[in-house]
Amino acid sequence: MQQADPHTSSAPEAPAPAAPRSGLDRYFHLSERGSTVGREIRGGLVTFFSMCYIVVLNPLIIGTVPDSQGNYLGGGTEPNLAAVAAGTALVAGLLSVLMGAWAKFPLALAAGLGLNAYLAYSVVSLPGMTWPGAMGLVAISGLLILLLVLTGFRKAVFDAVPPFMKTAISVGIGLFIAFIGLYNARFVTHAAGTPVQLGNDGSLTGWPTLVFVVGLILMFVLWVRKVPGAILISILVATALAIVLEAVKGLGAFSDGSLSPENPSGWSMNVPALQGSPIALPDFATLFRVDFLGGVQAAGVIGAFVIVFSLLLADFFDTMGTMVAVAAEGDLLDEKGDIPYSQRILVVDSLGALGGGIGGVSSNTSFVESTSGVADGARTGLAAVTTGLAFLLATFLAPLVSAVPYEAATPALVMVGFLMMTNVTSIDFRDPEIAIPAFLTIILMPFAYSITVGMGAGFVMYVVIRLVRGKAREVHWLMYVIAALFIAYFLRGAIEGLLL
Repeated sequence: MQQADPHTSSAPEAPAPAAPRSGLDRYFHLSERGSTVGREIRGGLVTFFSMCYIVVLNPLIIGTVPDSQGNYLGGGTEPNLAAVAAGTALVAGLLSVLMGAWAKFPLALAAGLGLNAYLAYSVVSLPGMTWPGAMGLVAISGLLILLLVLTGFRKAVFDAVPPFMKTAISVGIGLFIAFIGLYNARFVTHAAGTPVQLGNDGSLTGWPTLVFVVGLILMFVLWVRKVPGAILISILVATALAIVLEAVKGLGAFSDGSLSPENPSGWSMNVPALQGSPIALPDFATLFRVDFLGGVQAAGVIGAFVIVFSLLLADFFDTMGTMVAVAAEGDLLDEKGDIPYSQRILVVDSLGALGGGIGGVSSNTSFVESTSGVADGARTGLAAVTTGLAFLLATFLAPLVSAVPYEAATPALVMVGFLMMTNVTSIDFRDPEIAIPAFLTIILMPFAYSITVGMGAGFVMYVVIRLVRGKAREVHWLMYVIAALFIAYFLRGAIEGLLL
């Protein structure tokens, strides 16, 4: 028998003491979710670079459209893109920090594409509507969403709308956004014999068009290659190309002379040139320019309700889908399939609409680009805090926005439109009860140049088809109310004529 070594103990070794957890680790549950501080910071920065294009795009959408009084966002008769960019970054930063610090979820917020386009192209042009009034309607929608979250009614509204209609709304908004991108870059233009045409004369001409095409192709290539920050990289590359072309060619600004523009080869909106310092103290001229009653007075009670409902509905569906997407990407669902702190997430998201209205930069919502940071390893709210801090730093870089022409930024609108369009495969177009309302919703948003019209037509036709097929009991009562309101909205001109 071999004698035991007296220096060797037969007792099992004691486990190594666990490394002490920092307060940051305990608060954000880093170890519990298998993450580290470094991984969260990296994931938060990936999310920021994936979505910070909104600091460029939001000003180009809502900062370049005057209201019915001829005034631009932030006040004045000329666009103030730097102020809109600074406000966009500020509100996104504050909300993302709140989401990460309180809801402890790796989800960042910023001004929602689709929601801002709706305000710019469907709301502020209404007679008597101003930008402060439109932002007042945005803030009201945020208050209503918050109330619905706190009372549990949000789920009831969400459940009332058939799933295929939610998808059709997303697809329609995607086509609408893509069309805006193509039109603003003058990839398609007005024509003498047809409503629109390719380029300025039926073909692609001009250096600005080349910048748009290069930016769009690069964006798709990077996205297919799954390069983080594909949208931002493409915007930066296209902008650099535009700056070089302007320095060499001196193209100048496009001058619109209806069907016979004076400078068809010029740049849309911004002439790409570096002037002065790219860093400056932020101009927050959009903050607190909100009129809670002005929007209601301009649109009327029914019109205001439809606008608020449209904003509310879009935010509902975007947030629910984004929450699930982020949780699924990061395996963050609990044993019951629920998302931790889901109520807090919904509260912060509702504050996004309220904060966006008060900040004068359109409704802020959860960004699905947060999945890029989660894919890179982010699992906790520390990543969202990192993203938010990066947005706050970006407020000092707002002057750079003036160097980005439409041709360099609008490929992102086409890209976002494509991503939203991919959802169409879940709609069963073999069933006419589904296909007809979905079809009208999708095509009328770009063709009527109105998100409201598309949504309204889809809701009304859904109810009508269900009624004629004897399925009235299968329709949620809220859908009857919504359809009736949209009918009143469509006939508001005739109704006003009868009453006045």
